[in-house]
Amino acid sequence: MANSNYFDHQNKGQFHRSFSEDFKKNKIKELEKNITSIPDICTTYSVSRTTVYRWIYKYSNMAKKQVKQVVEAKSDTVKIKALEERIKELERIIGQKQLLLEFKEKMIEIAESTYGVDIKKKFSSKPSSGTTSTGKNTNKN
Repeated sequence: MANSNYFDHQNKGQFHRSFSEDFKKNKIKELEKNITSIPDICTTYSVSRTTVYRWIYKYSNMAKKQVKQVVEAKSDTVKIKALEERIKELERIIGQKQLLLEFKEKMIEIAESTYGVDIKKKFSSKPSSGTTSTGKNTNKN
């Protein structure tokens, strides 16, 4: 004889429900107005994402007008806005650093012309004759 617990364990989490068309339409309207999100509907009513997307394709005003609606999670939107703010902040910092760099360059030019001294290092100049390019003594005895 089969144990009833065996069948309950196998079918756990799998059940079939049906929702009225009015319910589905209301949920899609909430999605379109950004009152709720797809993950919220999925967890609250225990439906799959696929089911919610079917409702969107069937009941959405955008789908009827053949306009694609991009539905993204609110967390993604928040992340994107935070990243955009971070980019603005970094651009502001770069601008300040650029102004500081230009100021210092101008100060060096003024000091060079005033005192007649070459302050900037010349990168094209050759190293002094006392060392090699590695800085080690190459004399072997």
